[in-house]
Amino acid sequence: MANSFIKSAILAITLLVGLQACTSTSNQDPTIEKEAPEVIYHVFQRSFYDSNGDANGDLNGLRDKLDYLQDLGVTSILMVPLYESVYYHNYFSSDFEKIDSTYGTKEDYLALVHDIHERGMKIYMDMETQYVTQDHLWYKDSYKNPKSVYSDYILYEDSLNEKPSTIVADLTELVGYNGVTHKITTVNLLNKEVLEYNKELFKHWMDPNGDGDFKDGVDGFRLDHMMDHLDNKPQLTDLFTKFWNPLISSLKELNPKINIIAEQADWSSYGIDYLTEGNVDVVFAFRLMGAIRNLDKKEIVTMADTIFSITPKNKGQIVFIENHDIPRFATVVEKDLPKMKVGAALNLLIGGIPSVYYGQEIGMAGGGSLGLFGGITDANEIPEREAFEWFKSDTGKGMALWYKDSGPWWDNRNNKPDDGISLEEQKDDPSSLWNYYKTLIQLRKSSQALGFGDYITLNNTNDQLYSFMRYIDDQAAIVIINLSSEPQSADVDLQNSPVQIEGKSLKTTFGNVEAKISGQTLTSSLQGYGVQVYELIK
Repeated sequence: MANSFIKSAILAITLLVGLQACTSTSNQDPTIEKEAPEVIYHVFQRSFYDSNGDANGDLNGLRDKLDYLQDLGVTSILMVPLYESVYYHNYFSSDFEKIDSTYGTKEDYLALVHDIHERGMKIYMDMETQYVTQDHLWYKDSYKNPKSVYSDYILYEDSLNEKPSTIVADLTELVGYNGVTHKITTVNLLNKEVLEYNKELFKHWMDPNGDGDFKDGVDGFRLDHMMDHLDNKPQLTDLFTKFWNPLISSLKELNPKINIIAEQADWSSYGIDYLTEGNVDVVFAFRLMGAIRNLDKKEIVTMADTIFSITPKNKGQIVFIENHDIPRFATVVEKDLPKMKVGAALNLLIGGIPSVYYGQEIGMAGGGSLGLFGGITDANEIPEREAFEWFKSDTGKGMALWYKDSGPWWDNRNNKPDDGISLEEQKDDPSSLWNYYKTLIQLRKSSQALGFGDYITLNNTNDQLYSFMRYIDDQAAIVIINLSSEPQSADVDLQNSPVQIEGKSLKTTFGNVEAKISGQTLTSSLQGYGVQVYELIK
């Protein structure tokens, strides 16, 4: 969500919270699409690739780079909102039915969806329909006009419609990076006409031409800032039952394969109630994200054990280390390449559905500027939403520098020439971060255990080595990760292995350290921030 100054505060609290560790397995259904384990590419499309020279990343630019995404190995694309908004991030809509013209036309969108599906990939659309700006028809027509047909579409605090309700954090307006301030208010999600409008809106994006064939529509939706009790407003309670369930049920009735992803508004939540009561399919593993970003073994074990054990069957968790609302991982680890590679391994191998935020794969930095640019303004998030660095220089064809010369976020930008952080500098370097991501994604694709297997922590004798197993049927992969800069050795206990160990040996599938099993113990040594993956074979 755009208002990440609130979410960053929640995250800071979340990282201090811990739970008792326990050995666990996940409940992922191993029969789902075994041939194509999903890897999501979360793209801030305005900053990705500009196809027409106006400095805005756009739909045709994303279409032009589908070869790049497939080469990297991703299978699904998650975009931030496409609909019309006065804000660069396109949250807080002025018209839910119009595509932002800087992204392109409806025809451009349909061409993109067609090409994505032709490649066997998926596309997810981000939706946030609980807020609108003063520019939206519902707001404009009903403000100070109680007789408006849209009077009950907007949440007002008075009978004269002179006091539109606040949004998250009790805000009534937001300053854009361009200095323009717009009023924002909350939609009355308990209005029956609003529910019916949402049903039709979402269904349109599932099946744009209404012919019952979903090839031209999205494969799923991300529901931004989803809540059962929206922003603690007394007027908007029990939304799982009264709004979200009816909406999602209507979508699944039309297309049972539609995938609904919820961004739980409370980042300290595991999101299980969204899966059991909110009718969604997938939530974000925020607490695991925080543990990974700390590179703390105890935290990671606790969060992985908990999340994968309590997630219901046929439901999922998206595992990520970056998104559009938080400082980039490279900034958190101070651009330390070995640490960034460890983050990649945890992101892609630990389980769930991995999501890679655009530019993460080349180590783009940014973020940590909360409040730096004048308090509450959407400029604060520009550093983690900078243009994808395609070239060794910080300029070139397709560079989406929409924020150029617009303020201190440009003067202090992270994009720098000749700093090793670009696709051009990394693609042909076998030791680069980009090739590390590509190799790990391919490894995950080639292994049923890593692609679809359950998770269990493997105890070992070293506080700096994190070890776990991914397994499905009789196939298993063992992953050992050194979370320190110094060489480390450990005995890994296999007594609780859910697959038979006796009579099997180890095949090294990633890393360069051979290991052997003696009885129920695996002994291995890793260099600083080393990653080893072994396959159990007969």
